[in-house]
Amino acid sequence: MSTNVKTGAEHLASLHDGRAVYLDGALVDNVTTHPAFKNAVHQAAALYDYQADPANIDLLTFESPTNGRRVNRCWQIPCNHEEMVKRREALVDWQRTHCGFMGRSPDHLASALVGQVIGIDVFERHGKERAQALLDYFQYVRDNDIYLTYVIINPQADRSKGWGEQDDEFLVAGVVDEDAEGITVRGAKMLGTSSIMANEVFVANIQPLKPGEERYALSFALPINTPGIKILSRKSFEAAAISEFDNPLSSRFDENDALMYFDNVRVPWDRVFIYKDTDTCRAQFQDTAGHLYQNYQAQIRLLVKMQFLVGLAKGIAETIGTDKMPQITQQLGQLAAQAAMVEGMVYGMESSGENWGEYFVPNRHLMYAAQVLTQELYPNFISSIRELAGGSLIMLPSSVLDFENPELRDIIHRTQQSPSTDPESRVKFLKLAWDAIGSEFASRHVQYEMFYAGAQFVTRGHSARTYNWANAKGLVDAILNQYDLPAAPDSEKPKHAANG
Repeated sequence: MSTNVKTGAEHLASLHDGRAVYLDGALVDNVTTHPAFKNAVHQAAALYDYQADPANIDLLTFESPTNGRRVNRCWQIPCNHEEMVKRREALVDWQRTHCGFMGRSPDHLASALVGQVIGIDVFERHGKERAQALLDYFQYVRDNDIYLTYVIINPQADRSKGWGEQDDEFLVAGVVDEDAEGITVRGAKMLGTSSIMANEVFVANIQPLKPGEERYALSFALPINTPGIKILSRKSFEAAAISEFDNPLSSRFDENDALMYFDNVRVPWDRVFIYKDTDTCRAQFQDTAGHLYQNYQAQIRLLVKMQFLVGLAKGIAETIGTDKMPQITQQLGQLAAQAAMVEGMVYGMESSGENWGEYFVPNRHLMYAAQVLTQELYPNFISSIRELAGGSLIMLPSSVLDFENPELRDIIHRTQQSPSTDPESRVKFLKLAWDAIGSEFASRHVQYEMFYAGAQFVTRGHSARTYNWANAKGLVDAILNQYDLPAAPDSEKPKHAANG
């Protein structure tokens, strides 16, 4: 492997940093060895080994313009359509290593920062120092191929109140005080997906803030192990996995989600990008290409995930012997068409993209349209595959240990018949299917795909805001302008009674 590219060993070493991760009431000593996290952490490290493989270096990496080190292509800012496609091809290849099940793989946050740097003028209007801090930070994380996560959502708490009206004024991460060295932050943010395996956390506000909530109007970044940062992990699906055979996805790809609490955390000024400015917090995502690029990456990831799920659906039909039935063929065709729609919309975003200064960005409305459609598509897609599977996913052996019992193994061989494979392979495949569409891990993914971009009314609002209504209405007006109310013949004109 090349020593000029970040490797898995480097990433694993970087996680031995004293970070404060809590699970089941206890502080986790080492996330790289803890049974709730170690497989997912090593899967994240494997991403870097994959990019460092000489066979993949040219596709997956490019040379940093500042230090000459080869870094992942997710940090590359495209200047034209060709470069955007090359970047997407690298991201697709990387995503294929986990079939799209790691929603916060390093390319997600890298894409968000790429888009924000494209719109650096937004930060310059807020302040030259803050803009330069962001540019310096981008160079640092790019040149060191840093694994970033972010927390940009506030705790739900009492949704009937504003963020500044909660019973605890520091429920949401906000400024406690400031001095010449930096600021002190206290409060919570979510959802720290992949924070267990990331190097740094990027903090911002994607939800709108109003005047009076300036203390929460912040954007900054810190190493995960910064004193005072406490990561409260949700239940670990990896810890609950019986074995890789029984839970092939949840045992390896549970990137985890977490609440992140900032307990009087110090943030130096050179890591502060927005300070007490509610409108710039909004503009950070909406007026730059940040929101556009991070969700374009999410659609690239979903493209791969949908391909995996279509393969799963086809495999289920073949395994249980229904693939030749006309109604099943039609259902598979419908699923294939839906997966191809996601892929086609990604290509459409790129081919109808446009220049943003010296850089190139995907079509904003097509990206939002894809979000609106896929939020509804994913749960229905999963439901369709479950319908294809029927009872096959329920009558599986309790665990791989059943095969070690000769009497049970004989029964399994008799009852797990398939026209396309042997009993062991049938069980192995259907265990994979269940982990993808029926397990608790799978349920979390349905929830994730429905809400990672916000509630449906939010994404629909983005779609309504960015659609070219003038063009659509212009087509209607063009037809309306071609005709008018016809003039009535003289014989049909109304006759008015004479006066008097």
